This record gives sequence, structure tokens and C-alpha cells, in this order.
Amino acid sequence: MNLLRALVTVSGMTLISRVLGFVRDFVIARTFGAGMATDAYVVASRLPNLLRRMFAEGAFSQAFVPVLGEYHNRRGQEETKRLVDHVATLLGLATFLVTLVGMIATPALIWLTAPGFSAEPDKFALTVTLTRITFPYMLCMSLVALAGGILNTWGRFSVPAFTPVLLNLVIIVMALFATPYFNPPVLVLAWAMFGGGVLQLLWQAPHLAKIGMLPRFSFSLKDAGVNRIMKLMLPALFGVSISQISLVINTIFVSFLPTGSVSWLYYADRLMEFPSGLLGAALGTILLPSLSRSHAQGNREEFSGLLDWGLRLTLMLTLPAALAMAILAVPLVSTLFQHGAFTTGDALQTKNAVVAYSVGLAGLILVKILAPAFYSRQDVRTPVKIGLLTLAVTQVMNLAFILPLHHAGLALATGLASCLNAGLLFRGLRRQAIYLPLPGWRSFSLKLVLALAALALVLWFGSGAESWWLQVPTASRVLRLSFLIVAGIATYFATLFILGFRPRDFQRRGAA
Repeated sequence: MNLLRALVTVSGMTLISRVLGFVRDFVIARTFGAGMATDAYVVASRLPNLLRRMFAEGAFSQAFVPVLGEYHNRRGQEETKRLVDHVATLLGLATFLVTLVGMIATPALIWLTAPGFSAEPDKFALTVTLTRITFPYMLCMSLVALAGGILNTWGRFSVPAFTPVLLNLVIIVMALFATPYFNPPVLVLAWAMFGGGVLQLLWQAPHLAKIGMLPRFSFSLKDAGVNRIMKLMLPALFGVSISQISLVINTIFVSFLPTGSVSWLYYADRLMEFPSGLLGAALGTILLPSLSRSHAQGNREEFSGLLDWGLRLTLMLTLPAALAMAILAVPLVSTLFQHGAFTTGDALQTKNAVVAYSVGLAGLILVKILAPAFYSRQDVRTPVKIGLLTLAVTQVMNLAFILPLHHAGLALATGLASCLNAGLLFRGLRRQAIYLPLPGWRSFSLKLVLALAALALVLWFGSGAESWWLQVPTASRVLRLSFLIVAGIATYFATLFILGFRPRDFQRRGAA
């Protein structure tokens, strides 16, 4: 399997999803702005998403994929299918119960995660209603994560990568055409989220059937593979919970800030998620199965080589993205979101959070490359220990930054904590001699610095004054921003080419 080709495929599908995600956020910003309704929706969607990341895409995937990969490579189709049936049944039942309890206990959950909303009864009640509608999304997406793990293990990366496109399409269409039929109008977003989750699950079912892995109900707690996954999930769940606990604490902090703060952070987070998903999630997705195979085969050199390839590619593509986000924060926010109910003041407040997030973008993406190195070896304790330390440091920084920087302080704390997390994971891999850097890193780093300097000059002088972006018509913003992006990309990669970088240098095959 050519990993670079797989990365291009997954990133291409992710790009479609992210572009549609921006269209979705443009529609939401234009329709609802950054007021009470949007704040309520952001908090309501965050709870099921938080649980989804903890149970499904987080702890579950990190425990399930390495074990599934071992079964797929060493055992027959029948044993693998039996494992899939048992795991799918248990996951479905567990997430159904969590969903049911969550819908019943929604008022208490909102009071715990956004206590500041309780001071505004209408805002609190709206958030409770929206959360109850969106909670079943967690059940759907847990099963979608299961299906994605199976398809990725079989090398069918494009199907799971395309799946999020469906959610964005549903939200866009319903927000544009169904909003007048809901009272209050923001309810349309919650129902669209629910419908998008169902559609994503239905989309993956036939693809599972094609490889003979469409799960059937089969309850068993005695399956050895299931027991291994559950044992791995417990510490992994704790580790994943650390980052999600940090997110909950951030929500608690921001709920006490002025109305709109939740939305400003949300829109900034959406910008950060673009490069994070395009590269970090894509690389993590394709690396985990290959790393698991290398570990299962005892090929330490191949394992280390895969990590080296992932780290170089990540730095080469992430650092210019972080730099561009910081320099082009106002052009990006004003062009994408400053329409309709989204004001100039909202754009400037969102810009502050974007700049703060950009500080930690590289760290955030590197974590998605470094953590799978531990999970593929079925070592979840090390990331957990590092996560605990990171959580403690994050809260100290939250307290230090929130008064002078307000919502942007929370974004800065998150970014710096991501860098700390990545640094500690890297140190752990080096100390255990799991990762041994290949030659050429000094020359590689110097060339990156020169290319980044060229990129910074083009973007800085090309972007001009912030006031221009906040005042001119949308068409003018789009044209100038498009020119800046194209010029920046051309300058950066032309500089790398002149310095000796070639696409063939990043060709890499996964473990067979």
C-alpha cells in the first residue's frame, strides 16, 4: 500500500468535507450570527460529540483497530467476523444506554458543563432542548466509527473519509430551506445533526457488506478478542477523557464570559480543524493500521521509518498552515463568516481566537501522529500519564490567560498544551528507542525555515491592512484571499523545490 497515495486520497475526501464544513458554518453564521441561539447550539452539539470522541473515535478506535488488524492479518475471515459481530453488539448496546441516560439527565449535564447559562433561563432551556435532539447522534457516530475502523483496516480509506460530507450536506440543505418551519429556527440545526448521523451510518453499511464484515447482533462477553479490547479501552478511555475533560472545563470557563464568546471560539475552532482534519486525522488514520502491522511482525526498523516519514510530512505541511492562519486570521474570518448576522465585532473577536489557536496547531497535529505509535503497540498507559500532566498544565494556563485575554486565552492555553503533549510523547518514543530519527533532519529543518520565511513575506505584505478586509464587499475579499492563498502555496513549494525537495522523496509503503 502506497501511504502517500492513501494520504492524498483521504486528504482529498477530507478536503471536500472541510470545504462543505465552511459552507455550513457560513450558512449558520449568516442565519444565526454569534448570539444566544448559536451559543446554545454549540454547547448542545458539543456534549454528544464529546462522548462520541471519548467512546467511539477515541478510546474505542485506539483499542479496536490494533486488535482487529491482528485478527485480519493472522486469523481467518470467520474469526475476524465473529469479533466484529461481538464488538458491534456491545458497542451498540453501551452507546444506546448512554444516549438514553443522557437524554433523561440533560438539564443536569448542561448545568454541569455550561453553568453560566443557568443565569439566563431562556438560553438554558433552549440548550436543553437542542441537546436532547442531538444526543442520538452519539449512537449513530459510534457505529460509524466502528465501520470506519473496519474499512480502514481493509485499506478502504476513501469511504470513511467521505462519510462526514453527508453530515455537512444535510445541515446546509436543512438550514437553507427548512429553517422557517421550525420554532425557534435554531432547532433545524439539531434535527439536521440527528439526520446526518443516521445517513452516515446507512452510507457505510453496503461497503461493509462488500468485504463481508457487515455486523450482526451477537452478544458475548467471553470472546478473547473482545476482552482484550475492553482491557485496552479502559486506560484508553481515561486517556481520551483527559482532552475531553479539558474541553468541558473550557466550556465552563467560557459560559461565564459575554454572550457570543462560545460562538467566537467555535468559529475559530472550525478554522483550526481544517488543517487538523486534512492532515492530522488523515495521517493518523492511515498510519495506525500500518504501525500495528509493523509491530505485530516485530519489524522495529519499519515501525520507526513510518514514524519518521509521518513526522517530516507533518512538519512540512503543518507549519505553513499555522503561519498562514496567524497572518491571515482577519482575511479568513471576514471572508468566511462576516455576513448577515455576523458582525465586524464578531470577526475581530474570532480573529483573536484564531491567532491563539495557531500557536498550537503543529502540536495538535503531531499528537495525532505520535499517539498512534503507542496505541499500535497496545501501550495506552504512557499517553494517559502524559495526558494527565497536560490537563493540569492546561488549567493553570486557563486561569492565567482568561482574565487578560478572555476567550482567546482559552484558545492559547489549548494550543500551548497541545505542544506540550506532543513534546512529551516524542520524548517518550525516543527514551524507549521506539523512534530512531533517520539522517538528514538538520538539512530538512533549515530548508523548512527558509521556505516559511518566504511564505511569511508574501502573506504579510500581500494581506495589507485589517480595516480593508472588514469593509469591502464579499467578492473583493474572496478574490484577494484566493490570490493570497495561491501565491503563498506557490511561493512555499517553489522554495522547497529550489532547495531540493521532490515528491518522490516522500513516497512510502506501509507494512505488508
